[in-house]
Formats: sequence, structure tokens, C-alpha cells
Amino acid sequence: MVGTDDFEIIGDRVMRRSAQTPKHEVQVLPAEPTQARRFDHARKARSTALLEDYVELIADLMAATGEARATDIAKRLGVTHPTAIKTIARLKLAGLATSRPYRGVFLTEAGVDLAKRTKARHRLVVDFLVEIGVPLEAAESDGEGIEHYVSDVTLKAFGRFLRSRGRPI
Repeated sequence: MVGTDDFEIIGDRVMRRSAQTPKHEVQVLPAEPTQARRFDHARKARSTALLEDYVELIADLMAATGEARATDIAKRLGVTHPTAIKTIARLKLAGLATSRPYRGVFLTEAGVDLAKRTKARHRLVVDFLVEIGVPLEAAESDGEGIEHYVSDVTLKAFGRFLRSRGRPI
């Protein structure tokens, strides 16, 4: 675990010191465009994370039971029925889902594509975490958040790492 003793402040710079890691500089305050780009990435990920969770679950429910009802979605996500209904309405507005009275929720082609991409990201993150020694339940739980925020560059690095260890992706 990294603690405050692992860093040394020199002027306006922070230097990391560790027996395992060579001493290197960590910027305290990155350039404005760099920081703005990083926050923009995080904001975009937050805005889509909820929709991604819903389409992924709807696809899983459809595959497992043949239907995805708002009641089941609410129970599995740990939210109230009105919250699930509100988010399903957002999915419909975004063109990711449709619904019919008394029939449940169905993904559009765009919804199916998003569900597949999200599921693939999730599996890659979980497989990586397990490979580096994270227990499966913790990896699954952490993967639920990380999958939305990790960049494509980082996902490719996870994939290269897993392939180098002989793990299929």
C-alpha cells in the first residue's frame, strides 16, 4: 500500500520514492488542458455509466430468462421501481431500448451493441484484477465501477498483460 511516507515534496513537485519503483516525478498540478481533458473523460464516463449498467443487465436478463422486467431490473440493481422506470425512459430516449405494456424492456440494436461493449470491458477488467491477485468477488465488485472509467489505452494494456500471461481474452 502506498502511504504518505512514499512521497517527498520538493518545491512544487512531488517525488515518489519506493524500493520497488524508481524515484520519479509526479506532477502536483498538471497543465490546464491536460487536467481539463482528464476531468472531461471522467464526466463523460459518469454520464454513461448508469445507462451502460442498465443495458448490460437487460441483456443478461434476456439471455437468462427471456425477458427483462422493470421489477427485476430494480431488484438486481438495488434501486426502487420508480428509479428503474425513470432510467428505462432515459434508455428509450437515447434509442437504446424499447418497452411494451406488460411485456418488459427490449434493447434496440444500439442497446445490444452497447451491452456487448460494456460486458467485454467488464470481463477484461475483472480478468486483469483476478490475474494480479484480487479475489474474484472483489474483482467483480470493483469491475462494476472501473469498467466505465478505464480508457481504451489502459484496456489494451490490460489485454497485453493477460496475453503475456497466456490468458485468453
